[in-house]
Amino acid sequence: MNHPLHPLNNLRHDLPASIVVFLVALPLCLGVALASGASLFSGIIAGFVGGIVVASYSKSALSVSGPAAGLTTIVFAGIQQLGHYPLFLTAVVLAGIIQLVLGFVRAGTIGNYFPASVIKGMLAAIGLTLILKQIPHAVGYDSDFIGDENFVQADGENTFTELIKAFDYIQPGAAIICLVSVGILLLWERPFIRKAVFSKIIPAPLVVVTVGIVLNEVFRSYNTSLLISSEHLVSLPVADSVGAFFGQFTFPALSGLANPDVWIVAITIAVVASLESLLSIDAIDKLDPYKRLTPLNHELKAQGLGNLVSGLIGGLPVTSVIVRSSANVGSGARTKTSAIAHGVLLLVTAMLIPNLLNKIPLASLAAILLMVGWKLTKPSLIMEMFRKGWAQFIPFAVTILAILFTNLLQGIFIGLGIGLIFVLKSNFHQALFCVKEGNRYLVRLTKDVSFLNKALLRNTLREIPDNSYVIIDGSRSTFIDNDIIETIQDFQQSALSRNITVELNQSVSASNPIFRA
Repeated sequence: MNHPLHPLNNLRHDLPASIVVFLVALPLCLGVALASGASLFSGIIAGFVGGIVVASYSKSALSVSGPAAGLTTIVFAGIQQLGHYPLFLTAVVLAGIIQLVLGFVRAGTIGNYFPASVIKGMLAAIGLTLILKQIPHAVGYDSDFIGDENFVQADGENTFTELIKAFDYIQPGAAIICLVSVGILLLWERPFIRKAVFSKIIPAPLVVVTVGIVLNEVFRSYNTSLLISSEHLVSLPVADSVGAFFGQFTFPALSGLANPDVWIVAITIAVVASLESLLSIDAIDKLDPYKRLTPLNHELKAQGLGNLVSGLIGGLPVTSVIVRSSANVGSGARTKTSAIAHGVLLLVTAMLIPNLLNKIPLASLAAILLMVGWKLTKPSLIMEMFRKGWAQFIPFAVTILAILFTNLLQGIFIGLGIGLIFVLKSNFHQALFCVKEGNRYLVRLTKDVSFLNKALLRNTLREIPDNSYVIIDGSRSTFIDNDIIETIQDFQQSALSRNITVELNQSVSASNPIFRA
């Protein structure tokens, strides 16, 4: 309780942040469900399960889980392939169990090997994608669902053609509400507002949503052309009673356990959801102002538990989601209380006040997401990566472009591939060096020398002229690959005919007999 980051000591930060995350999560839950070919309520279930179940068990302070846009293609294909939603829910339950097993066998360790430049590129790309994708919603063109991350969209457009087309379908009322909303969000960032007591209690996005509802009701009262019609508002399923609300829950078909197609879908969901969660956790840990590190194996168990519960009651698969999590960080959350409270808000409001939520203009929510995107893509981040040199900047930039022109997962894999090339290149040049003094040469092997360095060693030794004296020093190496040892042995044989004297220094690795005295 006395710890400064104890949840009870940070309610004044976490509860306002939970409202922001709730407002960001609500349209994303609905949009992902719509794009996945599932009921809208299945997205709400996944949203509150991700908030309440996953966050409660997770050891991440700031991550927020829920249905993810990165899984929509897999979920849509899975539902179509299995042909029966309860069968798909069986696959979600199995995916959760697989993730639990992955956590217990410590598969989360893979998350420690994602290059920082790629993770930062992913954050910047998500920010740019949010900005580009939300502009159409900001002006009242909602043919694509809020939260879509794919370059090629289900409506036949892509990110840029949708952006151009949107300006032919501007809804003046939506554009006005969005402009007012952005103005409120910017005003809330001003020092004189941030110092005020009310700004610490009432988050700006809550004011934005309230103003958006009020303005649209004013448009309705005056019967003006500015009125935003229902297709441009939040569309949450409305139940007549609490009993009817719980009647919307669906349960898995246990007969699917014997269906091989169900297992294929389950394994696909488990692998992709685990990778997306690990990437998101790594990114959010970097945004955490307190630099706390999340235990990745435990996080896989938390995600697995979430998918198990979500599948059992009719929800979509869940992952840790960058957009919600970054909104959580940007809103000043300090502990996982914020993520849990946002899940409670999703459940309670969907149960008790769906009609009020259905008055929220999508343009108001677009304004909130625009600001989240801006905070992720500040020019200062790009300049910071540029100053770190090409080895950091190129993987960063390639990751941004790859995500913008494909989708999150494909872009990440492209970025990881480019990042790996630069890691190998760096290792390639730093594994050994050669120093010359007269006809004497020192070839020093540094730290770990693997088969990847064989070509560099061969070229280095080949360029040593005849009649030279060569010292090959492995005393600073902790590991020398067998291919490297064979290359040195071959050089020793050829050196005899070239009148080259070769001296081998003692290696610290007893497994390399060539360096023994």
